[in-house]
Amino acid sequence: MKDRNAAKVQTGTYKGNLSFVIENEQLKVELIPQLGGKLVSMMYKPTGKEWLLDSGTRPLKQPEFGSTFTDWDMSGWDECFPTIIACPAGVDEPILLPDHGELWSLPGSCQIEEGTVNCIIESPQLPYRFSRRISMADRDKVKLAYRVVNEGNKPLPFLWVPHPQFAITERTRLLLPDSMERMLCVFGGEKLTSGNSYSWKGVSRLTPEATGDARKFYYEGKVTAGWSGLYEEVSGNYFIMSVSADQVPYIGIWIDEGMINDRVTCALEPSIGYYDSLEKAISNGTAQVIPAKGCFEWEMELSLGVGEWLRAVQP
Repeated sequence: MKDRNAAKVQTGTYKGNLSFVIENEQLKVELIPQLGGKLVSMMYKPTGKEWLLDSGTRPLKQPEFGSTFTDWDMSGWDECFPTIIACPAGVDEPILLPDHGELWSLPGSCQIEEGTVNCIIESPQLPYRFSRRISMADRDKVKLAYRVVNEGNKPLPFLWVPHPQFAITERTRLLLPDSMERMLCVFGGEKLTSGNSYSWKGVSRLTPEATGDARKFYYEGKVTAGWSGLYEEVSGNYFIMSVSADQVPYIGIWIDEGMINDRVTCALEPSIGYYDSLEKAISNGTAQVIPAKGCFEWEMELSLGVGEWLRAVQP
């Protein structure tokens, strides 16, 4: 009997780029290996909800390594590694890491096996190999398994966050555990003040209206639980991201109401390292360090659905 929940992988074309599509009866995920393994589609098929923002009128093409992230397509889901903000690499050699890290502007190679896609990227500056294996963990769940191998003879520090630019198309609530009542503002935009702490309930609702403002928050200190999410208050569509709080102990949330992008978007950013700059994370002791010839692995589970989102965060 055919397993209707089994994932299949096919090649495709997305805006002129070779893509890989992973799909089961309920979910569809599409990625472009040449653009750092960028995820360009993440759809919940029963409602037709596309969660990732497309590039709109911006061209979707290979970026120049070392360039500024906001000069390019500003769409989909990129991986920020080994930093977000441009800064020194924290190794003996005088290496400068580019804006939003190295991966988003580098071509990757993909390995296909039994309904999974493993995208691998190697740094042109540092001796690491980054891989992200995508599979369908269940009919309504996507699993991302990350692995970084340090092929060098010295320890390698890093910071990592995913940077998914979610499409905000209706009234939407940003979800965090109830125990995380306040968030530290690290970029206030026009209305908030950087360095101030805000009640999360007071700043956690979004609409599609482009106001020209933006803001960013971090939970100050280690998270109390490793999940975050989005809930559409009209349609009931939800998206939950779950990680191990031991491996990924911090979280940032970026909200852009048209200040940088041309539409309203937000990014949930579970983080290894606190916050944004690898240089800062090294100085405050929150960077992860991979020993010489060693590796570090972590996982993320994505739950997509409609209705009772609390079920997706139950242990």
